[in-house]
Order: sequence, then C-alpha cells, then structure tokens
Amino acid sequence: MLSNQDETMKFKVDKDKVYKPSEILITVYRALLEKGYNPINQIVGYILSGDPTYITSYNNARSLIRKIERDELLEELVKAYVEDI
Repeated sequence: MLSNQDETMKFKVDKDKVYKPSEILITVYRALLEKGYNPINQIVGYILSGDPTYITSYNNARSLIRKIERDELLEELVKAYVEDI
C-alpha cells in the first residue's frame, strides 16, 4: 500500500498576475504610507535612481514596482497629471 508521500502530486502554478502601472503605483504608495515613509519622495527617488531600496518590501511593494519599467511608471504619472487639466 502506498502512502501519500509515495504518490505523485500535481500542482498548478498560476502565471504572475499582470498589473497595470496605476495599480502598482497605488499599491506601492499605500505600502510606503503605512510604513511611515513619504511616498512621493520615495517613488521619485526610485524613478530617478533605479535603486529599489527606495521602496519598502512591505506588502511586496518592492517586487511589484520592479515588474514594470521606470519609464512606464513615469508615463503613468504624467498621463494622470495631464488628464486632470
């Protein structure tokens, strides 16, 4: 008789969820705010330098922000600003 340990187990790994840049910015902003950082300064520092340590790892924010290019983040910010005009 085979135990559960001897049976082949199948598992499915879902592909990474595709996030829109706006979703990432909002999530990162909230994580930085919750940790007591100035989110605007931290995000600007990240965009200008590319240094991921500007972004907290809290709530997976650092991993999330690295899923998209910095120029995409900048584009999203400019687009949001101009749309308000």
